Amino acid sequence: MPAEPAFLPTGLPAGRRVLAVCAHPDDESFGLGAVLSAFAEAGAEVGVLCLTPGEASTLGADEPDLATTRAAELAAAAAELGVARTWLLCYPDSGLARQPLGQVADEVGRVIDDQRPDLLVVFHPDGITGHPDHQQATRAALHAAGSDGLAVWAWYVPARVATRLNAELGTAFVATPPAPADLRVPVDRARQRRAIALHRSQQGSLPVVERRLELLGPVEHLRALRGEARRDPR
Repeated sequence: MPAEPAFLPTGLPAGRRVLAVCAHPDDESFGLGAVLSAFAEAGAEVGVLCLTPGEASTLGADEPDLATTRAAELAAAAAELGVARTWLLCYPDSGLARQPLGQVADEVGRVIDDQRPDLLVVFHPDGITGHPDHQQATRAALHAAGSDGLAVWAWYVPARVATRLNAELGTAFVATPPAPADLRVPVDRARQRRAIALHRSQQGSLPVVERRLELLGPVEHLRALRGEARRDPR
């Protein structure tokens, strides 16, 4: 039987099972949504591990129980993206970076053992906007993946888009420079946009998200942080 190709015809890294590791409910949609739906439409079993319930958000503060609200939004948005399964942990929102890295990585490792993914998808190590929670989630995923031989691919916002957003909207996107091996993946944003709309408590951030999607157009950018997609021996 021939070896599985390293990349799918769509330009995505090949993998029958994909696990996204992120910090907050909405990261899977606002950030990774088009990539995850592309994996799902290519036939991959997609999982999402979210490490915090997002209870510290300044948006949706009038909700009586924001963590419960955001958990429901995550479930609905993930289903819209074609995600087969979600895991939601309860590390403190805006405090994830203060948690012991080994402990968080062990939690990621337990989900890896459960789902048996071929590769992980994360935010770029710069945290996209420099957010410490995003950075810690990626560190934990890399730590867990290293002990299991997994490939890790990072989503990032290219410098030209980050610079434009920061100039127009006063945001703090990190201007990540390109690298020769980076992937430019064609995407259809229809499911991502529907998933974004399901995070109703967080719609205050929508102008920034919409402008970013407009500037990116039908392309997302991925960078290999470690390895190639693991071949499944089963």
